[in-house]
Amino acid sequence: MNYFSSDFKLGILGGGQLGKMLLSDTRKFDIQTYILDPSDEAPSKIACNKFFQGDLMDYETVYNFGKQVDVLTFEIELVNLEALTQLEKEGVKVYPSPKTLKGIQNKGVQKDFYTSSNIPTAAYLRFDNPEQLQKSVGNNEMTIPFVWKCTEFGYDGNGVKVIRQISDMDNLPNVECIAETMVPFKNELAVIVCRNPSGEIKTYPVVEMEFHPEANQVEYVICPARIDEKVAEKARAIALNVSEKFNHVGLLAVEMFQTSDDEILVNEVAPRPHNSGHYSIEASYTSQFENHLRAILDLPLGNTDSKVAGVMVNLVGAEGFSGDVVYENIETILGWNGVTPHIYGKKQTRPFRKMGHVTIVNENMVEARRIAEDVKNTIKVISL
Repeated sequence: MNYFSSDFKLGILGGGQLGKMLLSDTRKFDIQTYILDPSDEAPSKIACNKFFQGDLMDYETVYNFGKQVDVLTFEIELVNLEALTQLEKEGVKVYPSPKTLKGIQNKGVQKDFYTSSNIPTAAYLRFDNPEQLQKSVGNNEMTIPFVWKCTEFGYDGNGVKVIRQISDMDNLPNVECIAETMVPFKNELAVIVCRNPSGEIKTYPVVEMEFHPEANQVEYVICPARIDEKVAEKARAIALNVSEKFNHVGLLAVEMFQTSDDEILVNEVAPRPHNSGHYSIEASYTSQFENHLRAILDLPLGNTDSKVAGVMVNLVGAEGFSGDVVYENIETILGWNGVTPHIYGKKQTRPFRKMGHVTIVNENMVEARRIAEDVKNTIKVISL
């Protein structure tokens, strides 16, 4: 099929920042792209050929949108699975497939999949609600401390809480959840795997993620990870195994823990472009977004190697500010070598909301990390 400057139509479910960055490559290749998103102010609206506003969890909305395109992908997992399954039956190519997404959408199902597939992961228990969890703690079946996660609708640190004492379980939302044993880890790592329908597969280098202690979201992504080469090889091998078991097409971001004794445990996965791969726009020969596009169109995959060391800094809304966004001191960082800001196009800021990111590239990793700290301390995301 001729994708370039043709009648071919690519559909993307979700029009947030991931969709917006993916559109940079659809525009580069002149591929017609349709977007469906619940918000009329979605960041992707300015860059697609056609924009549709609608509920991603509504069967009819997703089905009717999908009937207009040749290939359908998504930038968020919370979409209507039944509609995707029906569209696939009717000949629309859906990547990653509904079957893959079904094993990932619910974190409890995802954890069960790791266990049944002999993929190393932290010990856990599943619960229908917090009341069941509290009984389990009372019976010493689940011991404090542990990590509580809602099984659905969590994102960017929401739906995750570290339980260190009994009172931390007060006011947990009344939803299905999992409780994971606390893992003594040295590092949180991630590997992005890229795979096309023909079976070509590549991995990006292992990255290291530094998290904000309160918001439980990534502050810095460092590539390459500052770990022993044997550990890196093990992480990439496990990520490839996870990819093979899920039989995914497109990108699969595999988040992992490096334990104190250098074992690798899979935390969770995302079947789409991912925050841990944003550095690749500037630092890699082929960005994660271009490779996602290449993969779902069954084109040859691009080189995933890095040209230079890269550090990504997330720009999130400052505490105490909500309203129309202002990026304070952005002119200052624009004057620094190797520093590239990406602003997502969200008009309203609130505490810890992801509003953009900044990539720092440098031949010296230590210098790149130092500049990243300066960026973090200089630019502020506030409101009027």
